[in-house]
Amino acid sequence: MQALERVMDSGWVVLGPEVKAFEAEFAQSLGAPHAVGVNSGTDALVIALKALGVDRESEVITVANTAVPTVSAIRMCGAKPVFVDIEASTLLMDVSKVEALITERTRCIIPVHLHGLSVDMDPLLAIAQGHQIPIIEDCAQSQGAEYKGKATGTMGSMGCFSFYPTKNMGAFGDGGLITCQSETHAEAMQQLRMYGFKGDGYAHREGINSRLDEIQAAMLRIKLTHFAESFSTRRKLAEEFHERIQNPQLRLPLEPEGRMHAYHLFVIHCEQREELIKHLQSHHIGFGIHYAVPIHRMKAYEFLDYLPGSLPNTELAADSILSLPFYPLMPEQDKEQLFQVLNSFR
Repeated sequence: MQALERVMDSGWVVLGPEVKAFEAEFAQSLGAPHAVGVNSGTDALVIALKALGVDRESEVITVANTAVPTVSAIRMCGAKPVFVDIEASTLLMDVSKVEALITERTRCIIPVHLHGLSVDMDPLLAIAQGHQIPIIEDCAQSQGAEYKGKATGTMGSMGCFSFYPTKNMGAFGDGGLITCQSETHAEAMQQLRMYGFKGDGYAHREGINSRLDEIQAAMLRIKLTHFAESFSTRRKLAEEFHERIQNPQLRLPLEPEGRMHAYHLFVIHCEQREELIKHLQSHHIGFGIHYAVPIHRMKAYEFLDYLPGSLPNTELAADSILSLPFYPLMPEQDKEQLFQVLNSFR
């Protein structure tokens, strides 16, 4: 209530003192030089791309095994998404295949830290730096994740975060934020989120309306103070899942050496997924699939002309992954039932 009273007393509705304070506190929590609050994770990607000058003449390398907003943001800038396959083991961008896709039109690479695990960033950064191509990290699912001691969102030119309510730190509505290394980029994105205005009421560039509101920022400031505790709880729950699920037919998520998984989702592999789904349903246990249809196979993106089998690991994952019920306040009886049902699957 105190946070709401602060907002009401301030007279600010959007981009006021709560937003400025949240931007500073979030940046400090990650070790990022700058942070720019926006209306959503999707807008964060659009604004970051526009700040880099991505347009209809550009190509952007990313993965098809991601949420649609990663790719729709590229298309909103008029650019062409170029898909690289994923590693079968981590479900993340196969960095070894990136360089072969770089052309004179490549303006950006977007690694997606999917499900809460960081992409292998060192070799990707080396490739990007060698070709002078900026990296935008898609951190919508990876707040709290680390790569060799560095927070996701602090290694590329920019990092894009989502505070949709289902995220590890969700708002009470929509919200997003961009971290960046460059003050020039930060200033550009501050203009882009506000019609391109520079403070004088004139549009200095073509911008959009993507303002983080004061109430969401105030709520997120409170949640940020509790994030370390909730993140630790999530990690302990994942450890329990790893210890208690003992079924050779199920492959559990990896945490490669040097990486800290944020466990936004707990995603397993099962070659007999349809049978596993029936098994779970027979015991009234829910599940999810993130994602059942890779983007290059969606009707909206047929124009990109990717043939079946062109991204084999991506397509294999879409047919075998399954997200388990997983949340920090999961009741003990629900966990016990889940472990028992999973371990009894044959």
